[in-house]
Amino acid sequence: MSQNVKKNVKLPPQALDFEEAVLGAILIDKNAMAEVGDMLTPEVFYKDAHKEIFKATETLFQNAEPIDVMTVKNQLQQNKKLKVCGGAHYLAELTNKVISSANIEYHCRIIVQKHIQRELISTCSEIIQNSYDESTDAIELLDQVESKIFAISEGNIKKKYLNASKLIQNAIKEIERIGNLPSGLSGIPSGFHEIDEITSGWQNSELIIIAARPGMGKTAFVLSMARNISVDYKMPIAIFSLEMSSIQLITRLITSETGLNQQKLRSGNLEPHEWTQLHHKIKQIEQANIFIDDTPALSIFDLRAKCRRLQSEHGIKMIIIDYLQLMSTRDHKGNREQEISHISRSLKSIAKELEVPVIALSQLSRAVENRPGKRPVLSDLRESGAIEQDADIVSFIYRPEYYQISEWDYPPAGPTEGEAEFIIAKHRNGPTDNTRLRFEKQQIKFSNLSDNIYSTGIESGINQDLNTDDQM
Repeated sequence: MSQNVKKNVKLPPQALDFEEAVLGAILIDKNAMAEVGDMLTPEVFYKDAHKEIFKATETLFQNAEPIDVMTVKNQLQQNKKLKVCGGAHYLAELTNKVISSANIEYHCRIIVQKHIQRELISTCSEIIQNSYDESTDAIELLDQVESKIFAISEGNIKKKYLNASKLIQNAIKEIERIGNLPSGLSGIPSGFHEIDEITSGWQNSELIIIAARPGMGKTAFVLSMARNISVDYKMPIAIFSLEMSSIQLITRLITSETGLNQQKLRSGNLEPHEWTQLHHKIKQIEQANIFIDDTPALSIFDLRAKCRRLQSEHGIKMIIIDYLQLMSTRDHKGNREQEISHISRSLKSIAKELEVPVIALSQLSRAVENRPGKRPVLSDLRESGAIEQDADIVSFIYRPEYYQISEWDYPPAGPTEGEAEFIIAKHRNGPTDNTRLRFEKQQIKFSNLSDNIYSTGIESGINQDLNTDDQM
């Protein structure tokens, strides 16, 4: 019976021969560590002794010291791990197991694969155990499962803390990388030059709130920005529209790109030259990597799952939510303010997890309407102060023309017609400032003030004045 038990015992997936070969190659080849250092961590090794030996080689490599049997032996002695690793004799044995480091990359991949298998077994065992627990919330468990599996698939398994020295090195490398960029932007460019100068582009892992009263053009702004990012900079982005259908959004994009009358597009009543103009102008939009989801009352749980999938399959660089107050949580036990707080915290966590900027539109309270000049401030954020707290950037869109204010109240003076103000009221990692944009009512889009206004002889005749404020 004891023999049958032994037969049924399964050892975790492992590749000890390959672990020995990799460590031996590192000990005999001074360039081996540079080749595989970014592929391996001590945790991927199955044998504890191998973990400690690799830690020692990592320390030597980071300190720019030579790696061989003697230096690794000395480092293990300093770490007080030489004895548990089998002593100098075992290190010498490792070097005898390999002739060269020619296949080291292939061997590393096998080690990593075995590690992933072990992590999957461990995760699945935990899932099974938690699933049998009657007190476990099934929805929360599902979210945890997806998060853990996603972490394994991305190679971010049990991410450890980094010391200050390593972080400083990474920060310097990032500064050097930014300095070599032709745009000089460290983040995702919006296509609006003055905004990009203030923000250095939308930064990864940041939550950006763009708030305004109805009619200011929140949706028009993010669609203009989405077009700039996906068409001009060839970056895939995701838009979650909780207010407008995907067809309505695409129609908006077509309107802004072609300059055609939106009402005519809705009715399909176009002249022959307008059809020609339409097919010619939409080619760029057709090729753009814009992924639109118009699920109404989207929950944070569903949003996170969809974003993970989009990043895994399409490598999205930015997430846009239109708009925050229309989102929901699956737990409605608290009041609306608590729910909004939970949503804003979750959006920030999604930004950090996926390492992309998350831009969420938000409504402002009616207090703006009672204020002279109607310019919004941070206290106007609707329903929760947590939005201001969680956000890295809080910005506002303000069009005085909408309120029949004809002149700007600060320099440079001039008429407000066809212009908007983009106000950065909070900027956690940079300055706050205001800048002006052009708002093209007929095309329902924003552009730089320095850009040429979109018009040609034929097209200006096609476009007619429409009151689109109530659609924005």
